[in-house]
Amino acid sequence: MRWEFGRRSTNVEDRRGTRLSAPVVGGGIGAAILSLIVVLLGGDPGAFWEQTQQPSDRPYSQAPQTQRSATEDRLADFVSVVLADTEDTWRSLFQQQGRTYREPTLVLFSDAVESACGFTRSAVGPFYCPSDQKLYIDLSFYKDLKNRYQAPGDFAQAYVIAHEVGHHVQNLLGISDRVRSLQRQGDRLEANQLSVRQELQADCFAGVWAHHADRSRQIVEAGDIDEALNAASSIGDDRLQSQAQGYAIPESFTHGSSAQRVRWFQRGIQTGDPEQCDTFIVANP
Repeated sequence: MRWEFGRRSTNVEDRRGTRLSAPVVGGGIGAAILSLIVVLLGGDPGAFWEQTQQPSDRPYSQAPQTQRSATEDRLADFVSVVLADTEDTWRSLFQQQGRTYREPTLVLFSDAVESACGFTRSAVGPFYCPSDQKLYIDLSFYKDLKNRYQAPGDFAQAYVIAHEVGHHVQNLLGISDRVRSLQRQGDRLEANQLSVRQELQADCFAGVWAHHADRSRQIVEAGDIDEALNAASSIGDDRLQSQAQGYAIPESFTHGSSAQRVRWFQRGIQTGDPEQCDTFIVANP
């Protein structure tokens, strides 16, 4: 991926090195275990914390910034460029529809973070909090993406950012609010199915970004798309559940199967059209 000469976003909030004291929520460690279970089942940590906690004003301990490695600083530079590129893409697409794109903030953190969605540990992975319109990522996740999920490559890393930005786009368009409203009206199975459709749409939106990033700025190199497709496949609910427990339970899927995630990401790449990403109108997404 040709990213080194790209524009850097000014919407990056660096909290790396800040240490938070874990709040007591249902016994403290119980909430952390629930978060891990959500991840193993392919769940969305942002939604989990949004449902279980309110914005917090609890005091927390803060340690001085620790020394960072050159590798981590390069990753921070990389995500700033990717974020800037998503800003350019979605600003243009929103303008074409007569809308104004409000840029999200990306928060870099270490180990744990406090957001408007509550206290979250890095074990839950990158997430988007609609309450403060911020993306959160502990850069150590990229090591897991490469080693645990077998999805190496800088474009795979970019896909992760673009997917979370996709949730921000859903938030701006009012899709997220409609999904949450429908989830409250239905049962658990219906809520899970709506979650899958929402996640697949975010995958498609990530593909839309990739389409325009390549067409407008020629940042995509040979093999990059395969890296992103591999990442989408690697974090499908069926694969994650099989790795965690030896079998998959489709009724509990919240993000979609590997095949679904790949299919919708490809649709976004091939069309570059957000209108083609309506996962809510098809019978079988």
